Amino acid sequence: MAPPEVLALVDHLVYGTADLDRGISEVERVLGVRACLGGQHPIWGTRNALVALGPSSYLEIIAPNPDHSPPSEGRPFGLEALKSSRLVGWAAKGSGLTNFRDAAAQRGVELGRVLSGSRKQANGTVLTWQLTDLRCVIADGIVPFFIDWGKSPHPAFVASGGATLVNLRAEHPDADVSGGSITVEIGRFKNRGAVDRVVVIGSLRSLRRDLWRDSFCLR
Repeated sequence: MAPPEVLALVDHLVYGTADLDRGISEVERVLGVRACLGGQHPIWGTRNALVALGPSSYLEIIAPNPDHSPPSEGRPFGLEALKSSRLVGWAAKGSGLTNFRDAAAQRGVELGRVLSGSRKQANGTVLTWQLTDLRCVIADGIVPFFIDWGKSPHPAFVASGGATLVNLRAEHPDADVSGGSITVEIGRFKNRGAVDRVVVIGSLRSLRRDLWRDSFCLR
């Protein structure tokens, strides 16, 4: 099990789906919690819904927004190519991201550009944030992107409650990657023996189900 201090650094898990209503229903079937609508991301052509996994972590259900065209490079997380809904990524809490990005680069880890984003919540509150580049995939996806909410209230405050993140682990066929240099910032993932794929497994507990595990294969 991941220690509590590691889980505390998890900001959110990203559950990708081709259709938001379908993704909300899928999560509700297994967790017994209906995600609340989050908002829209016009620059990405996406929209989301949220389930809180704790006071400062959540499950994001993200889907293409039919009312907005995708950017020229396509929607993040390969949403257009998804044949079925699944976990597609995860974010760790960060601060001072520009300095953090520069320090990582000095260690040979390229986190990409630091980007700014915003969206309006259903209650009218505007959230703003900074994050490292979603399209900068490191260690086949084991390393998360990093997000800093600044002075905005954390989205978990208004997300639907009833679920908890109880574990997060990664598996990789290359032990050197599993214990890679940047992962020390979020807890060192261990190689679990004979593994032939890259996978991150999140375990959630809810009032309806004692434990729900979902995983995403990244290679």
